[in-house]
Amino acid sequence: MARILMPKATAVWLIDNTTLTFDQIAHFCELHPLEVKGIADGEVAENMRGADPVASGELTREEILAGEAEPAYRLRSPAPKHDALPEIKRKGARFTPVSRRKDRPDAIAWFLRHHPEISDAAISRLIGTTKSTIESVRSRNHWNAPNLKPVDPVTLGLCSQIELDELVSKAASRRAEANAEREVRLSGPTLRKIAPAESAPASEDGPQREVTAAEVFANFGKSKSVDET
Repeated sequence: MARILMPKATAVWLIDNTTLTFDQIAHFCELHPLEVKGIADGEVAENMRGADPVASGELTREEILAGEAEPAYRLRSPAPKHDALPEIKRKGARFTPVSRRKDRPDAIAWFLRHHPEISDAAISRLIGTTKSTIESVRSRNHWNAPNLKPVDPVTLGLCSQIELDELVSKAASRRAEANAEREVRLSGPTLRKIAPAESAPASEDGPQREVTAAEVFANFGKSKSVDET
């Protein structure tokens, strides 16, 4: 977009009312120097009425005087008096021009084929459609279902590439989190480590003595004879 509203008309006024060089006027009006020369010779913009850039606030008298004093000086427009108001984001469905509404089913088909992880509500907000329309395209009940072709919504002019990338990124993050939670549920509870059994405390009389096999069978026959009596 041009920096000034009417470049050629401004150039006409500067040529008629100042001693600025063609290069200075061309730089300020964003024109080619030869085009400015053609305006001065009457070959370009003939009978065009000049537009005063000082009256419109696009240039100041001080800048013109500085440019006339120094041929290499580049004219600069004054800073705007009012800062640009930030664009207000409106909640709800996006408004889509009538000329582009016929393209929304193709964009819906593109989402269903390439990004099924994106919710119907998110698609509705992005391209300004309804959930019933999305469902009709998904179930092939749409009146124009045989002729639908998946087309990128950015190509159709229904949204910007930045908005689409942001939506796809958020949907991918939510899907990854859902898959992680699902794997945790399917794997079940983890087994806790069992602490090793503590060894029996030693007796107060000191460590126990190991009993030999001879001592175990020493009274084997004696006990049997006592039982028989």
